[in-house]
Amino acid sequence: MDIKKEVLAVIDEVLSLGGRAHSFDLDTPLLGAVPELDSMAVVGLINLIEERFGFVVEDDEIDGSSFATVGTLVEFVEGKLA
Repeated sequence: MDIKKEVLAVIDEVLSLGGRAHSFDLDTPLLGAVPELDSMAVVGLINLIEERFGFVVEDDEIDGSSFATVGTLVEFVEGKLA
């Protein structure tokens, strides 16, 4: 499974970016840089990530740094899958 590709698909779907997320790389900033990524969108991302990857994210496992860049979000997902 290509985790980066799947994470980008989740970002694109939740934020309704119309394919724009597929051009993001690991260094692309998210929180504070993508206007569509507000607090409600973060909840949507977490929910779809849980569904897509089959794990549960506990409240104390997540903070803003997980959403700093595409890479930090991919690392978070990889850590949960390990």
